[in-house]
Amino acid sequence: MKGMTLIVKKTTQLIAGMIFMYGIYVIVHGHLTPGGGFAGGVIIAGSLILVTLAYGGEFLKLVKEEAGTTIIESMATIMIIMIATAGFLFGTKIFFNNFLPKGVVGQLVSAGVLPLYNIFVGTEVAASIFIIFLSLIIFKEESPQ
Repeated sequence: MKGMTLIVKKTTQLIAGMIFMYGIYVIVHGHLTPGGGFAGGVIIAGSLILVTLAYGGEFLKLVKEEAGTTIIESMATIMIIMIATAGFLFGTKIFFNNFLPKGVVGQLVSAGVLPLYNIFVGTEVAASIFIIFLSLIIFKEESPQ
């Protein structure tokens, strides 16, 4: 998989960063607007997939082994469990308890631990979807034709 034409690569350079930033916006504002961790994670994975499709598999030096995305996915999952456990320990003995101050309604920092959950869920979803995509590419390239 050598990548696509120069026009596609240049267009990807212009668009991929904006798509990635929009995914971050959806994650961070998920408690105020429709969206959140899952939707933002899918958008971020889409920007990573776009870059991979435009530049090809050699761009990432894909190999059939555990890569950095699985580590990111695992760390995000561990952080979600740690925040949930912290709610149990510092709150009223309720798992996933909102133990941080809630702030002013409508402000960015107004939902306690919910934005943290959105960030880590978005990271986990983006890494998972990107891993699935990379797995499909790696196994396709290794299959005999």
